[in-house]
Amino acid sequence: MSENGSRTDEVERIDTASRDAYAPQSPRRGLGLIDDLVMALRFFSRLPTGDAPHEKPDLGRIAMALPLASVVMGLGPILLLAGVWLGLPAYFAAALSVAAMVVVGGGMMEDSLADAADGLFGGSTLERRLEILKDSRHGTYGVSALCLFLVLRVTAIGSVATINPLAAAALWLAANIAGRSGALWVAVALPPARADGAAAAAGKLPASRFWIGAALALILVFVVGAPASSLLGVIFSALSVVLVVLAWTALCKRLVGGQTGDLIGAAAGLGEIAALAVLLIFA
Repeated sequence: MSENGSRTDEVERIDTASRDAYAPQSPRRGLGLIDDLVMALRFFSRLPTGDAPHEKPDLGRIAMALPLASVVMGLGPILLLAGVWLGLPAYFAAALSVAAMVVVGGGMMEDSLADAADGLFGGSTLERRLEILKDSRHGTYGVSALCLFLVLRVTAIGSVATINPLAAAALWLAANIAGRSGALWVAVALPPARADGAAAAAGKLPASRFWIGAALALILVFVVGAPASSLLGVIFSALSVVLVVLAWTALCKRLVGGQTGDLIGAAAGLGEIAALAVLLIFA
C-alpha cells in the first residue's frame, strides 16, 4: 500500500472516531430495578444512595421502583414506634416517627400539600394559581393543610400504637406505599402545567409503567397491611386511594389544566390519609 493510501486511511479513522465521540449516546443502564430504585430514592428522599453518577429522573422508571422505595424510606421511621415497648408514650413515639419520615423525605410531601392547598384555593385564575404553586412561601390554606396532615398522621398512628406498635407500623407503611404509588396516576392523566417544572423534567409517565408499579404496590400493601387490618381493609383502602386520586386529578385539570410536582406530591399525601383511615376502620 502506498504512503498516501496509509495516510488517507488514518485520517478516515480519526474522523470516524471524532464523529462517534460526539454522537448521541444511549443511556447507560446498570442493574435494572436496582438502578431504578436508586433513582426513585434520589428523587423522593434524602437517603444516601452511594456515589454513582446521578441520572436524569425518568418517571417511567421511578414508577416501577417507587413501591420498593417507599418501603426503604419507611423502615427507619416506623422502627421508632418500637419506643413504645421501651416506655415511650404512644403519641410521643408516633410524633417522632412522623418527624423522621419528614426528614427522610426532605419534607417534599408536606411542602407539596401546602403549596397545592395555597395554589388551588388561594388563586382565582389559572395564571395566579400556577404563580402561587411556584412560590415557596405558605399562606393560610397551606399552613392549615400541613398542620392537619401532620396531626392526622400522628393521631392515627398513635391511637394504634397504644395497643400494638407493630400493627401501627404496618398500617402506616401500607398506607404510605399506596398513597405514593397511586398519586402517580396524576402524571399519567394530565400533561405538565408548566414546561419548567420538576414533573415536566422527569418526562411523560407511560400508563404501562404506572400499572406495573401499581400492581407491585398493591402486593406490598396486602403483604404489609392485611395482617394488621384485613383483606377487606386492603381492598377498600386501595379503592379509597383510587377515588381520592381520581377526584384530585379532576380538580387539578379544572383549576390549572395539568399537573405539577406539587400536585402529585399532594395527591400522595391525600391518598395516604385515605388509605390509613380505611385500614384503621378494618383493623
